[in-house]
Amino acid sequence: MGSAGQPQSAPRTPIGTPGVQSPSISYASSPRRNPHTGTIYNGISAGVIPLENIGTAASAAPVPPTGSPRGLPSPQSLQGQHGVTPGAVGLAGVASRVMPGSPALGARVPEVNAEAEEYYGGKEVWSRSRTYSNAGVLGHSKRRPQQMDEETVSRNRRLSHDEQSVRAPRRFLIDVEETLRLVLEQEDTNGDFQIGVVDAGPKLMSLGTASSNAYKSHDIRGTYMLSNLLQELALARDYGRKRIVLDEARLLENPVDRLSRMIKNSFWNSLTRKIDGDGLELICADPKNKSRHVKPLIYVPHGEPEMAEYYREVARKKPQLGLQVEVLPPNPDDPDFVKSLNEVPGILALAMKKKQTADGKTTFEGLPFVVPGARFNEFYYWDSYFTGLGLLVDGKREMAMNHVEHFIFEIKHYNKVLNGNRSYYLARSQPPFVTDLALQIYNQMPREMQKQHVEWLKRAIRAAIKEYHTYWMREPSLDPETGLSRYRPGGKGIPPETEASHFTHILQPYAEKHGISINEFIDQYNDGELEEPQLDEYFMHDRGVRESGHDTTYRYEKRCANLATIDLNALLFKYEHDIASAIKDVFGDELDLDDEFDLSPFPITREAFAAGSPREKSTSRKQISAEWFARAVSRKDKIDQYLWNEGQALYFDYDTKKKKQARYETVTSLWALWAGCASEHQAERMVHESLHKFEVEGGLVSGTEVSRGRISIDRPNRQWDYPYGWAPHQIMAWVGLERYGFEDVCQRLAYRWIYMMTTAFVDYNGVVPEKFDVVALSHLVDAEYGNQGLDFKMLNREGFAWTNASFQLGLHFLSTGMRRAVAACTPPEVYFRLGPGKELDPEVEKLKREMNQHRI
Repeated sequence: MGSAGQPQSAPRTPIGTPGVQSPSISYASSPRRNPHTGTIYNGISAGVIPLENIGTAASAAPVPPTGSPRGLPSPQSLQGQHGVTPGAVGLAGVASRVMPGSPALGARVPEVNAEAEEYYGGKEVWSRSRTYSNAGVLGHSKRRPQQMDEETVSRNRRLSHDEQSVRAPRRFLIDVEETLRLVLEQEDTNGDFQIGVVDAGPKLMSLGTASSNAYKSHDIRGTYMLSNLLQELALARDYGRKRIVLDEARLLENPVDRLSRMIKNSFWNSLTRKIDGDGLELICADPKNKSRHVKPLIYVPHGEPEMAEYYREVARKKPQLGLQVEVLPPNPDDPDFVKSLNEVPGILALAMKKKQTADGKTTFEGLPFVVPGARFNEFYYWDSYFTGLGLLVDGKREMAMNHVEHFIFEIKHYNKVLNGNRSYYLARSQPPFVTDLALQIYNQMPREMQKQHVEWLKRAIRAAIKEYHTYWMREPSLDPETGLSRYRPGGKGIPPETEASHFTHILQPYAEKHGISINEFIDQYNDGELEEPQLDEYFMHDRGVRESGHDTTYRYEKRCANLATIDLNALLFKYEHDIASAIKDVFGDELDLDDEFDLSPFPITREAFAAGSPREKSTSRKQISAEWFARAVSRKDKIDQYLWNEGQALYFDYDTKKKKQARYETVTSLWALWAGCASEHQAERMVHESLHKFEVEGGLVSGTEVSRGRISIDRPNRQWDYPYGWAPHQIMAWVGLERYGFEDVCQRLAYRWIYMMTTAFVDYNGVVPEKFDVVALSHLVDAEYGNQGLDFKMLNREGFAWTNASFQLGLHFLSTGMRRAVAACTPPEVYFRLGPGKELDPEVEKLKREMNQHRI
């Protein structure tokens, strides 16, 4: 995949290449060089000494002129700038900034679009020289909006502005708190502390220019500039700034560059957690906890006594945490035991590393990881895979490796990679992605430490083999008759992590049947006092839905645990092929397994999986590639037999109970392309005959409207159905389409998704949500869980993890021209010159292919 930041002639770069970054394509942020004379300036406007918070790019920093201290321009260099005479530099009461740890003299000035820590952080330096009558003692304009009958009157014409200097970009002199108050008072008309297109303010505000010491002003216009102003003020306040000199270029920053920069340098950091003495207070917070027990509680796996003692020591040293430490039994995923923890939910320990303290003692440190965000404040399985891809693109390989380390730890101690590391997730997993993330990381590792890296990959592959045999290839997950796997986790009772009213419509009839309230019924049903076999089956399927990651969808309604799905079996095909390839190409065609467990029989037959049949132990022989390649071929044959529909040119889930295909059209059919288990013929047919069913304005929709069915008060929208689209589906499709040579389709779909994300970012104060209505191009969704990632004040600080990753990945599929077009919010139909529906019409596509063949 090509980096969006490279020239079109540059070689394409694989996903996950560390250090590959998209360039800054900022239309507003021109270099600090006079285009007419070639003179380079350090960003100092006449009348103000802003030092580093209005600097140039480091690469363009000039050598200070002779006799010009502090790296400031000489008096001669200021001649002619807005009529300022030599010596008229400085402003009473205006603070400038110095890099943390740097001396005030000669401090390096940051780039215009530098991160907030560099742009606003540091020590304030005061310069007093001359003042203007219109500038208050705090450096802000004394003027107030015109009012009539106590109401602000919006101007209906443009007033005079400073002329834009050809020698220096425009900057504003701003009092942070006062301007923040005015912006919210005037522009935030719906009171959500955000500025979006739905706000009814005038979308216009005058700011005093730094070159005139705020005597003259310039208008800030439009939702994007004003929302960026609000964000910059919030950042300045975070760093304790009372007054700032703000580059106009920060308000006009290319939105694609701005969002990509924020994801890489801010969002990932805000979403990072770790489980140790320093991070427990933050990670233990659980918005989903509805029990009486709300104090921090950590469960440590059996067999980790040193880790348990470490946490007990943390509890003793930090009594204010109120931390409780419990050790789990050897089989922590027993359904009865898991249910017993519902009233005492807690965080589950993850991988740690040992380190030496200053006094020579050994202690533990948690390995940092990225959480999804919003109400999901723990380590999730498939979220962490997609997040890991985004981290690799942004050069954060160590963090992505930590994700794999946690996968390995969970498989060792919890018998699977968990849905999430909370006690109520102990009995179920999520879509498996260990092998692909491990190989992506391994392929980016430097070759000078090859031996260590091979050992690391061995640990990951061994863990994946154990997960494969002990969870996905054993009953009840495995259906021995078809040889395919299902989302069918163990468990008992009602899932405690759901919204309080989520199951009310299901439980109400049962409560009425027994003449008790819903809450009483829940308690008695969970305690086993009431038996309801039909309800047991309903929650078996519900747990399957949650293990699938697609909670919820009518695709899985009341049947998920019976379905051999195309997504799960494509992923397991990828496991088998990845394991075979690693053993053959990296491990010398043999691999010893350390942990002892039962291997799943192969070939798969009903007799081989019958109760009491002999099982081979993992330590009895070496693993070789031939067996794993044979498993992959066998699974592909079974996928073709049970899941592929030649007449529909699409894969469908197979109902192992009804013994027929479940005819729900799902975009996860494209996962077969990602995994590589589709033939060229199948790929061609899906792309040319079925893709149009899922391609809409904002990318790919989860399923078709026809498959979803009618929506009503009694049958509400489900968030994984039409018209919603999710980052994982887009990423899997992009990679799969490119794998089979459909680069043009891949780029078009990536452009659609990036365009939708960019317009939401521009129009809604920098929002990056969990999901989108891809038909309406909106993040305002009407589904059972609403949307996550919207609840922030003034500044979006974290986005949503896999959506962040999809943006960074998606940019690598776009050409430079596409990136520029999407930054200008050019609709896909305009950029690709598509007629209404033409690109989605299979008949038109067929005609095009025939014409091209004839032309050739």
